[in-house]
Amino acid sequence: MKIKRQQLILEIIAKNPMATQEQIVQELDERGFKVTQATVSRDIKELGLIKYPFGENQYRYVLPPNQAAVNAYSRLQRLVKDSVLKVDDSENLILVRTLPGTAHAVASCLDSLPWPEILGTVAGDDTILIVVKPREMVPVVIERLQKLRDN
Repeated sequence: MKIKRQQLILEIIAKNPMATQEQIVQELDERGFKVTQATVSRDIKELGLIKYPFGENQYRYVLPPNQAAVNAYSRLQRLVKDSVLKVDDSENLILVRTLPGTAHAVASCLDSLPWPEILGTVAGDDTILIVVKPREMVPVVIERLQKLRDN
């Protein structure tokens, strides 16, 4: 639920200038998420959103581009702990099983990280396929994922 809510917050702020947490609460409410301002405040902090000038004397919440990798790593750590059920590999591919509905969020974070050995990911509802090059880096990526889970 939290992951879907945070994804929706990112969609909302990308499409509409949101200047206050109350506006975000209202938008979430209209889309079926009943939350408090305190919950939105925590989500904003976890997502790393900032207020950015928008027009004359106006501000809106945005995700700062220069912090995307840092936020992706800490978000990935939370997601791996909360969502990843199993990791397996074959040749240069890693298969990650997640809780239903969380694979896209995990894959998106993986794609944001500066891990050059990951060529890309393909995500379904509860499964992620990670393509690794060279094949010898597969154990390194798996070890990183396990460390995220253990920390």
